[in-house]
Amino acid sequence: MSPQNLPVRIRELRERIARAAAAAGRSAQSVTLLAAAKAHPPELLAAAAECGVTDFGESYLQEGLAKIAALRDRPLTWHFIGRIQSNKTRAIADAFAWAHAVDRLKVAERLSAQRSALLPPLNVCLEVNVAGEDSKGGVAPAATAELAAAVAKLPRIALRGLMCIPPEEKELARQRAWFARLRTLLAELNAAGGHLDTLSMGMSGDFEAAILEGATIVRIGTALFGPRA
Repeated sequence: MSPQNLPVRIRELRERIARAAAAAGRSAQSVTLLAAAKAHPPELLAAAAECGVTDFGESYLQEGLAKIAALRDRPLTWHFIGRIQSNKTRAIADAFAWAHAVDRLKVAERLSAQRSALLPPLNVCLEVNVAGEDSKGGVAPAATAELAAAVAKLPRIALRGLMCIPPEEKELARQRAWFARLRTLLAELNAAGGHLDTLSMGMSGDFEAAILEGATIVRIGTALFGPRA
């Protein structure tokens, strides 16, 4: 995609986010546009940053580290949104501000132990497998409370909320139903004494449904940058 097309795409996306937020009785500022940048070059991310995008998500560690280095002079917030392997936790803990797909206590413990005391706590979301799909990661909904309680006790990380990648649906009502499950689960955790404020849910094909169900971060790739090369 040409960087020249980005301002129009970003404006249209922000307008759609604002309309969905208004329909939910919320402000557009309550939703963070997270640019899912997998397979897109640093030059395109720089162009997006020039248009006011500040949050970028990477799924592949080495690719993400290269972009962080290339754009290190810009005040950007970097999110790791891919599956987290135990042998990658040190680099994630060193380089990123957020980790969105924590689904095992072992991974959370490694991120906690490897996060430098010189950095702010690493913001963490627990990935929940809302549909129980074998092809996707995530903790089972019924096991989320136990994992959340354990992760919340760890130093150097801040448990912020929940994340999901639900089945692909075309109908708005069916999209909303999956996101409602995550919203309900977050509410249950907070009712039990949690202090979670983040729902990382919704991508290019369903982010409006996610916002209607309370998403605070939407992870947008194709609708922002176009198809990957």
